[in-house]
Amino acid sequence: METSSGESKLANARTIVSAAASFAATVMLVRSIAQEFLPYDIKDYVFFGIRKICNRFSSTATMVVDEFNGLVYNQVYEAAEIYLGSKISPSSQRFKVSKPEKEKEFIVTMERNEEVVDIYNGIKFNWVLVCKQVESTRHFHNPRDINSTLRSEVRSFELSFSKKHKEMVLNSYLPHIVKEAKSLKQERKTIKLFTVDSESMYGNLGDSWRSVNLDHPATFETLALDTKLKDTILQDLQRFLKRKDHYRKVGKAWKRGYLLYGPPGTGKSSLVAAMANYLNFDVYDLELTDIRCNSELRKLLVATANRSILVVEDIDCTIELQDRMAVARASRFQDYPPQKQVTLSGLLNFIDGLWSSCGDERIIVFTTNHKDKLDPALLRPGRMDVHIHMSYCTPSAFRILSSNYLGIKDHALFGEIEEAIRTTEVTPAEVAEQLLRSDDLETVLRDLIGFLKVKKIENEEAKAIKSQAESLTNKEAQSTAAERVEQKENDAEKETRKLNPII
Repeated sequence: METSSGESKLANARTIVSAAASFAATVMLVRSIAQEFLPYDIKDYVFFGIRKICNRFSSTATMVVDEFNGLVYNQVYEAAEIYLGSKISPSSQRFKVSKPEKEKEFIVTMERNEEVVDIYNGIKFNWVLVCKQVESTRHFHNPRDINSTLRSEVRSFELSFSKKHKEMVLNSYLPHIVKEAKSLKQERKTIKLFTVDSESMYGNLGDSWRSVNLDHPATFETLALDTKLKDTILQDLQRFLKRKDHYRKVGKAWKRGYLLYGPPGTGKSSLVAAMANYLNFDVYDLELTDIRCNSELRKLLVATANRSILVVEDIDCTIELQDRMAVARASRFQDYPPQKQVTLSGLLNFIDGLWSSCGDERIIVFTTNHKDKLDPALLRPGRMDVHIHMSYCTPSAFRILSSNYLGIKDHALFGEIEEAIRTTEVTPAEVAEQLLRSDDLETVLRDLIGFLKVKKIENEEAKAIKSQAESLTNKEAQSTAAERVEQKENDAEKETRKLNPII
């Protein structure tokens, strides 16, 4: 009895397997026939009906992420493409690799019809890149090609998961993908330096920015700055990056303004490059003298991207940013129409006005050699939040330079050199130049000591000449003032005599 029962079960199993295989073969045959002979519209309708029937008996949901939403590029598709590129396992048999011309990193993405499995919060998600060939008719002006059929590719991701996780996918998983993709894109990008192309200034100003790769090697480790000052700058940058919600909560644009001031050669440009390398932000170098009016300035600044550093160098001497001076000139020449120009109010409106909210996560850096020449309206917090004094070379900065240029951290002559640096106004750029003058270590250090002694004497002579000039200027000013007072007294006496001839 047991033997016959076992044989009966085996026969039933064989029948079921045979029926399933026959059904699968039939489905595959129908599918291949449909693919070859059915028109696109009918084929899509048939496949849609089959999928609909199958989905009723399945616990799996499928979400489709098309590459384009109409004519607009789908940002979710781009985020998924970047995110899934980082999830391709070493066992994957097929994937795509590309490298844009001006980029440093290779870009890995999924190949068509390949599958990637992702685990998020312990839940399994299956991704498939689906590519379909479609035909479209295009009309050309060339009489020889009145109608031409083009074959193009429509791409989409299909995300499969358990139906019970639908809300979690929309509220948690997809936002996680967008956030991770943004971070990956930022890490991989090559930093660009943008400048204004004067030839494009009179066309579309949004296209006036031209870029090159920024390969400046400056970092906070190699920067010849006081250690405490570097730590302060780093902490401020880190705090800024983490406070997006705080800025929105208090109603401020997510931006930070820096003023770098000090004599030439103290490393202002190197600090900007170090900030860009640390943040992985692009740099927009703005030359105000190339801009004719406030409207051009506004269009250029709005065209800058998020997560970038806008640099305005030598703000004290690039352009006259004094509105009251412009008003004075206009009142002096009232017969002529006022000339267009970039004004202080125009610049401030973008830095701290309504236009300042057109963009997120931006650093604005102003540099100047003469802080005292700047209008107080530029200096207040909210416009230039952090004032950084780029001073002359210090002993700690010298040690960083010696490590960078000579590969040493200490030497018997360091004590004498550091003492000379404390009493001499010398820039880090001047010290660095001296360290490049010879390959012999002893020669370099002794020549640096001699240079510092000469530099100290030159500084003292320059100060003496300046003091004499200021003294003469003060005497001349006092003499001129006395002459003016005397002249006014003489004029008053003459007027009195006219009024009273008897006197």
